[in-house]
Amino acid sequence: MKIQRVSIICVGKLKEEYWRNACAEYQKRLSSYCKFSVIEAEEYKLPSSPSHANIEAGLDREGERIIAKIPNGARVITLCVEGTPFSSEQLAKEIADCAVSGASEVCFIIGGSYGLSDAVKRMSHRRISMSAMTFPHQLARVILCEQIYRAFGINADSRYHK
Repeated sequence: MKIQRVSIICVGKLKEEYWRNACAEYQKRLSSYCKFSVIEAEEYKLPSSPSHANIEAGLDREGERIIAKIPNGARVITLCVEGTPFSSEQLAKEIADCAVSGASEVCFIIGGSYGLSDAVKRMSHRRISMSAMTFPHQLARVILCEQIYRAFGINADSRYHK
């Protein structure tokens, strides 16, 4: 069995061309393994000094936008700070396990700068942490694209992963 589609749903747009180019390069490389797409959900605009209530309202609104974009039947993997740290090999195994379990689509979710709503986290089949370090969301998207490509390479026993 093989994963047919992989998508990343993320909050916000990539403003800088170099981030867009990096994601496009991995999208091109992934085309030999699966149908890959990046789906952007609109970021909720917060005041410059948001209150806790503002942040919660923003997370809820972004969560609604994310949930509306999750394909039916997709295996949902969220990236969150409280998630389990994964190695590249573990991610490759997770993707392979999704295929074995009959999932034809895997959907990764990256929240905005304040994270993800509880509603999105509850929909998640797996919560993973990219690192204990903090990355800009634009860079996290590029890193995730690369790691998905690496995972498919590991599963295909390609020379990319050393």
